[in-house]
Amino acid sequence: MANFRRENLQAILKNLQNALFGSTETEVEMSIRKRFTIAEINAGATLVAATVGYKYAVRDMAMISVGGAVGATTTVDILGTRSAASVKLLAVAIAALTQSALVRAGATNATILADGASFTDLDQNTAITVGKTGATATTATHVDVFCNYVVKKI
Repeated sequence: MANFRRENLQAILKNLQNALFGSTETEVEMSIRKRFTIAEINAGATLVAATVGYKYAVRDMAMISVGGAVGATTTVDILGTRSAASVKLLAVAIAALTQSALVRAGATNATILADGASFTDLDQNTAITVGKTGATATTATHVDVFCNYVVKKI
């Protein structure tokens, strides 16, 4: 999937908003699948870039380990920002990240926030990112991360 710069995403959102729903619509549903190297997971990387004038609400998340099972770390995470603090929207234990296994939010070893909080609005002008908790992740070459989310105009 092509990577879009923030300015391109803003233009795409504006065009979609006007073309599909008229200028009064304030939400557009989007989906992304992005393949991250293990080095990117270890360093932390952006899944969905922050876009000025918009906020996100995640609707669904999943991961697949590619090139082997993820090893050594505790979890691979999808993160957002709520009330100016980082929140772990999804934490997938490495026990679930075996090669080629699809792990969806809420499944065994795929923890979401209590009471559906993983799926509520994130702070405006903030990104959705990926990272890890624990030691440096090893073994797998990549992790595919899937995220369905709503973009809301502020």
